Amino acid sequence: MLRTGETAPAAGVRALGVPFETLDALYASCRNFDTLNKKLAAAVLRMAKEGDVVYCVDGSACDDRSARLVAQKARGAKVLAGCSKADAAFAAAGELSPDRCVRSAYSLAEGRPSLPLAVYDLDGELIASDAKLLLCSLFGDEADAFFVRGGQAKKIKLYETDRQGTYDDTCAVVVPAIPFLRKTRFDYDDLVHVLRLLRAPGGCPWDRAQTHESIRSNMVEEAYELVDAIDKEDDGAICEETGDVLMQGAFHSVLGEERGAFTPDDVTSEVCAKLIFRHSHIFGQDRAETEVGALSVWEKNKRAEKGQKSAEDSVFAVPAAMPACMRAQKVGKRAATAGYDFADMEEVAESVREELAELLEAAAEGDKAHVAEEAGDLLLAAVSAGRIAGADCEEALRESTNKFIERFRATAELVRADGKAMEALPKAELWAYYRRAKESLRAEGKA
Repeated sequence: MLRTGETAPAAGVRALGVPFETLDALYASCRNFDTLNKKLAAAVLRMAKEGDVVYCVDGSACDDRSARLVAQKARGAKVLAGCSKADAAFAAAGELSPDRCVRSAYSLAEGRPSLPLAVYDLDGELIASDAKLLLCSLFGDEADAFFVRGGQAKKIKLYETDRQGTYDDTCAVVVPAIPFLRKTRFDYDDLVHVLRLLRAPGGCPWDRAQTHESIRSNMVEEAYELVDAIDKEDDGAICEETGDVLMQGAFHSVLGEERGAFTPDDVTSEVCAKLIFRHSHIFGQDRAETEVGALSVWEKNKRAEKGQKSAEDSVFAVPAAMPACMRAQKVGKRAATAGYDFADMEEVAESVREELAELLEAAAEGDKAHVAEEAGDLLLAAVSAGRIAGADCEEALRESTNKFIERFRATAELVRADGKAMEALPKAELWAYYRRAKESLRAEGKA
């Protein structure tokens, strides 16, 4: 049985003079290659129930998905080595490195390929275009490559992969390894490699001097810069700041590797395992049809993963380094799971009133330590009020602060326009300007 009689290798079978049939008719009945390969394998397996079958495919069995399916499902099937399409392409291009990556153009998107790389099955302009787009995104438009047709290789730039005029089953593209400093596109392994070089003897004096503790604040700063870029809806800045956050994580991975504590692979392995474990409604037996349901599954799995057997464990696990408002809300939320919470908005409102009265008393006493204590209690009560009302208090406070800044700016502009200085104005007059600024901003839909 021949997968197809339309390619050059089929002529070799014909020359043997042995009986054969082709499966070309299946091509017209399939809407995609996944279905085609399954039908090809099924046809071979049906015929094998009646007697011995030799299933012939172009290249080697490794090159052909239908052949791999047959080998997986047929007990006792023997695989006879053929000349790999990829080996032929590498040979034509003169790329004989033992560290090679091989992909069919039809499965190129399944996992990130490495270099040197041979992509075979470029049997049409459309698939060549798809392959070009993916390869250029990985390795750069101007990367050197070889286009192979009929055993002959021509040097091209990678962006020219779909500009070669004629395509057939012998076509492939070979992308050689690119020297590190000539790369224009990089992956996570490259990032780790750069950091290792910077930390190595003869590397950057500043980078070599850093520790987990010395760059601790950098992660916080970079995270806030990313959030700021997101708020501004600036894609260029989001891309840049995401890279900076990723770099900080990679830096800590390299520092851990140097201490023998953990490696970059440990870090990525742990986060992937965590995502799989916590998404048991995707990768396991749990079910979740809504966002709320998915979050519930996540929290359940997170508690199990961290060995949190009680609400007390969960509360104590909230990181102390979180922003104070965010931490207060998370602690309150976790305590509430054990019933340790206000009954309703009226009860929390009464707590806010009580804490405000205590703050006023402390302020009247003039005791700074007592004032700080009562101010903290008032803020905690206010966060509880926002949480119970359904607000994200960190986000709400941020927005209110932005609103205050905008109103302050507008007030200052009005005062300045009248030739006055804010510092010299009586309170009543200053608040009159503030009210004007507030109304102006509301009219503009800004406050």
